[in-house]
Amino acid sequence: MTMSRAEREELLKLFEGLRVADVRDGMDWNMMHHYGSMSYDIRPLFRTRVIGIARTVRYLPYDGPVPKMKPEEYTEWVKWYYANVCIYPWMEDIQAGDFIVIDQSGVNAGLMGSNNGLDGFRRGARGYVIEGGVRDTDELILQKVPVWSRFVSQGMVQGRLRYDAKDIPVNVGGVVVNPGDIVVANGDGVIVVPRDMAYDVAKYARQELVNDKLGRRRLYESLGWELDDTVK
Repeated sequence: MTMSRAEREELLKLFEGLRVADVRDGMDWNMMHHYGSMSYDIRPLFRTRVIGIARTVRYLPYDGPVPKMKPEEYTEWVKWYYANVCIYPWMEDIQAGDFIVIDQSGVNAGLMGSNNGLDGFRRGARGYVIEGGVRDTDELILQKVPVWSRFVSQGMVQGRLRYDAKDIPVNVGGVVVNPGDIVVANGDGVIVVPRDMAYDVAKYARQELVNDKLGRRRLYESLGWELDDTVK
């Protein structure tokens, strides 16, 4: 994913303030009616808005044996597993403004949780979207780490997931996401804009946002409501 800092900042600024619905409209205006919107069951842990640049990673189901062992032996095996099988090399690559897009093959396991989720957030990730599960959700909500996932999981990754690749096209929520694509997410779900369409999509998404604000502002005024940021 080769992109200068200036280009990253320009793309993020381009979509600043746009809602998922606006971006969906912008895609439609560019005849991309059937592309970009992730499946409606990719849902947020809590209501928030995030815009970022896709950094992609893929995990596959673990197909190796889980040896029979005592609990104290299992502790050592888990350490080995995290160091050799379910590794997180992409964490070192995170740049400010990244939206981490994870294809974990729909496996029911918590690849991301309260600890590593917060660590990635500290490194500059704006949020995560996961084709699979997430755990420690109470703490993630408390920490205000934005996550969209297909479901919530209780289990850890050992014996369930193995790392496969990073910075490659992935399929999340029925959408092919390439490194460098624009990801916009809020309470309406997640939408992905191909990097090479970003300027055209943002232009018409902004048009629809402005029209919506003007129309709702007139309604606010007719109702005698105080104007808020959504209509200014």
